[in-house]
Amino acid sequence: MTIQTTYTDARARLAQLLDEVTQGREIVIIQRRKGESVAMIAADELAGLVETAYLLRSPKNAERLLAALGRALKNEGEPLSVEALRREIGLDAKKA
Repeated sequence: MTIQTTYTDARARLAQLLDEVTQGREIVIIQRRKGESVAMIAADELAGLVETAYLLRSPKNAERLLAALGRALKNEGEPLSVEALRREIGLDAKKA
């Protein structure tokens, strides 16, 4: 659930809001009187969103990833262990 608050309230409760963002995975919208509202999210959540946007930027890559997701949701294909995947792509498990 998104938390909406004012700038003044956010200043007074900053530590609590930061805990809700990082521990509770909440999104906080801070509304300002003379400016645009600002969203506060956990840094790792932002990193995940940025990475997802980057991966989906290419239509061809987006199609490939969404097709793979569809196959995974249908339980199609054989799952690989980490070791088997490393061998398949040429990484030696002992060196990594």
